[in-house]
Amino acid sequence: MGAVHAKSLDPLPMHGRDLGVNPDDMIEVPEPEHAAKQEILENKDVVVQHVNIQGLGRTKEDLLGHEISDVFHAKNLIDVMKKAHMARQKLLRLGIFKEVEVLIDTSEGAGALPNGLDVIFEVTEVKRLTGSYNTMVGNNEGSMVLGVKLPNMLGRAEKTTFQFSYGTKETSYGLSFFKPQPGCFERNLVLNLYKVTGQFPWSSLKETDRGLSAELNFPLGPSSHTVKWEGVWRELGCLARSASFAVREESGHSLKSALSHSMSVDSRNSAIFPNRGALLRINQELAGYTGGDTSFLKEDFELQFNKHLFLDSVLSASLWGGMLYPLGGQSSCIADRFYLGGPTSVRGFGMYSIGPQSEGDYLGGEAYWAGGLHLYTPLPFRPGKGGFGDLFRTHFFLNAGNLCNLNYGEGPKAHLQKLAECLRWSYGAGVVLRLGNIARLELNYCVPMGVQSGDRICDGVQFGAGIRFL
Repeated sequence: MGAVHAKSLDPLPMHGRDLGVNPDDMIEVPEPEHAAKQEILENKDVVVQHVNIQGLGRTKEDLLGHEISDVFHAKNLIDVMKKAHMARQKLLRLGIFKEVEVLIDTSEGAGALPNGLDVIFEVTEVKRLTGSYNTMVGNNEGSMVLGVKLPNMLGRAEKTTFQFSYGTKETSYGLSFFKPQPGCFERNLVLNLYKVTGQFPWSSLKETDRGLSAELNFPLGPSSHTVKWEGVWRELGCLARSASFAVREESGHSLKSALSHSMSVDSRNSAIFPNRGALLRINQELAGYTGGDTSFLKEDFELQFNKHLFLDSVLSASLWGGMLYPLGGQSSCIADRFYLGGPTSVRGFGMYSIGPQSEGDYLGGEAYWAGGLHLYTPLPFRPGKGGFGDLFRTHFFLNAGNLCNLNYGEGPKAHLQKLAECLRWSYGAGVVLRLGNIARLELNYCVPMGVQSGDRICDGVQFGAGIRFL
């Protein structure tokens, strides 16, 4: 329940054989005041008369009223403790308090009811300026992150953050402003100003993005939505002298202005090792109608189902897919296309090394699909059960997928036929390690099949790290 305290009441009469006292020998009758307090402890009706927050400095009280209002609706002491705990969690989620403690007391003074209670939240605000240092794991890459935050700037849970990240393939720095809606933390506005420089060795490409974005996040029923506008100045260049002519043709500057929407419904009980539930994520992006010199419509989705079996084993099925449709008679840009292959998608193939390529540089594709079937089981003989061993799973997998370019003058039947051709697939087994609840590591033995000319394979042991796996 966290730091939730109730005021100590006078001891209730104790009896029983284990205490060496017989109930029949108890002749003392509790005083009326004690009996009334005992009734409260036994879940009799109570009324929360006052809710106070102590320790506020720069935080506005109207923000917190939305977070603690449910406490007034509690009907008994147990309900008061539960709702006070939930209110405490909401206050901590705002990110503006270092500590929150709760004290439940009987009401006193004029107007106090016999069954009245007062709830007091004792808070400690975070500092005006905080710093952080941590490491992050991406899809087969790692980075060091330094950050400076100005939390609760205007007193209503706003936050300004400056962050610098240096990674194995990407370096970035950016400034962001976060503003939640009072009473609904999930509904918020985020503004970003950033510069990102990335290297993509599978394409002999480097890219520098300078941009700004505004996004609105909000829940809608069981789903979460994000509506975003982004304007970015992109600079593409060759990573090596040996870059193919197809990559050199893509070099130069472009300006992209895009509107996007993403929707997700997630009923899984864990993002890394779920044993039940499903995930649906859909993304749409429209570029060119708000300016810029890049125009396209892009759609992609992710679907996952998980089923708990016997002996703590889990069967998981995943399906990804996407399509990019250039607009205005333009050809698509190498930076906007889809990429497939590697330890986080179709295992047994090199990182993003499936599909169209030129002189060893992979150019991506305008349409793709990928599917995976996994059987997760605990480690053999269950070493470290209930502790460190629960961070590991063995898994057996079957992956398949394809990435290609489509002729949009043809019909849907021709498109499906093209996606079904040249099918790449693989199977194998390995060990998975969970890193918190945001990332995982995999060490697999892979057998790639359906290899096409130009594909780069990883036949045998393959290591992967990331936050999103097929």
